[in-house]
Amino acid sequence: MPESPHILVVDDDEAVRELLRDCLELDGFRVSEAADSRAMAAVLAGGSIDLVTLDLMLGGENGLMLARQIRASHEMPIVMISGKGDTIDKVVGLELGADDYITKPFHPREVVARIRAVLRRQQPAQARPNGPAPVVEALAHPASVAAPASARPGNRVTFAGWTLDLASRELTGPDSTVLDLTTAEFNLLEALVLRPQRVLSRDTIMDVLKGHDWTPFDRSIDAMVSRLRRKIEPDPAAPRLVKTVRGVGYMLSCPVEPA
Repeated sequence: MPESPHILVVDDDEAVRELLRDCLELDGFRVSEAADSRAMAAVLAGGSIDLVTLDLMLGGENGLMLARQIRASHEMPIVMISGKGDTIDKVVGLELGADDYITKPFHPREVVARIRAVLRRQQPAQARPNGPAPVVEALAHPASVAAPASARPGNRVTFAGWTLDLASRELTGPDSTVLDLTTAEFNLLEALVLRPQRVLSRDTIMDVLKGHDWTPFDRSIDAMVSRLRRKIEPDPAAPRLVKTVRGVGYMLSCPVEPA
């Protein structure tokens, strides 16, 4: 039997930590706690953490800076939990790579449900063969982004040295290594690959990703594109494959051919 997911709860309020621990453990999770950045770093150094819940106000420490530190060296998802509900805080948090943002006061069961949703999104795409319908169906209606006949689910396509198998939902790199993608990352890449060199608006991408246990919005799309770039771009800071079209959305800039 695989071990249950291990959650690190980072909050300087002991009562909040206890509340989340009790609820998460009741739901079968393993839980570690940290009241500050030093304790958080010590737990992360031990490895085996599957998700971090992070309060933005840790005494005198800046939770956004801690999120940046986590994202710089770890791949696990981050759920921000904060009493600060301003839109700008949510936007900044998501731009830093947070996977969800929950404001206090919260219902513990909502936190558990949203943690489970984030963890499901992090599963490798090939591990969920019975998941939502392929994105080509979700985008089949807009005439402006019709998929080419040569790129249909079940085919293998190549772009910039990468090979994407739309049937097995696997991405193989130029060095023949199979790359792990989450379900949402695969569906985002699939949407781009099926419409190469065409701009997909954020609204279109949100329509593709709805139904994956979350409600995406503009900045969460940007964060997901950023994570995908870190996996497929030679230089994520200067992307050449997934281009930003300012004020509109994103496009795959290279040609796509049947494999």
